[in-house]
Amino acid sequence: MRRLIYFVVALIIWILLTWPFTNEGVDAQVIIAGLLASAVVAFLFHEILPKEHHVFTSPVRIFWLLVYLPVFFYYIMKANLDVVYRALHPAMPIKPGIVKIKTSLKTDSGITALANSITLTPGTLTVDLTDDGFLYVHWINVKSTDVEQATRLIAQRFEWFLKRIFE
Repeated sequence: MRRLIYFVVALIIWILLTWPFTNEGVDAQVIIAGLLASAVVAFLFHEILPKEHHVFTSPVRIFWLLVYLPVFFYYIMKANLDVVYRALHPAMPIKPGIVKIKTSLKTDSGITALANSITLTPGTLTVDLTDDGFLYVHWINVKSTDVEQATRLIAQRFEWFLKRIFE
């Protein structure tokens, strides 16, 4: 079952990245190459991919994923504008530092998605993850070094959605 799910996901990603649809129609070579590549990926790498494959089979989880994506892109745009403001401001108002935040996510996939969401948001970078659920994040403008407040400012906006998707 996992191989089938990863095959379908890999094929969808292949089609989105190559987008073989032109005015003349679908390029059969691109689709065949995508089918072969997806089959190889599903066969060889299904063991190293997360075991929480139920995310891709639940309509409720897919719904929350589709809700999460626009929220995530909103925070990316907001952070981009903040970083541009700080870079172009004559006084360059930055206070960089590494803060410790606590995640309430339990699954490896959820924690990975949170760490990646933080890293992909400009101005923050996940540096380390401990076994007890703490993440160390480099922050361009440290507003608080308190674990709870830093967690609320950096991670909570993502965690609410990621719990519904991965747990």
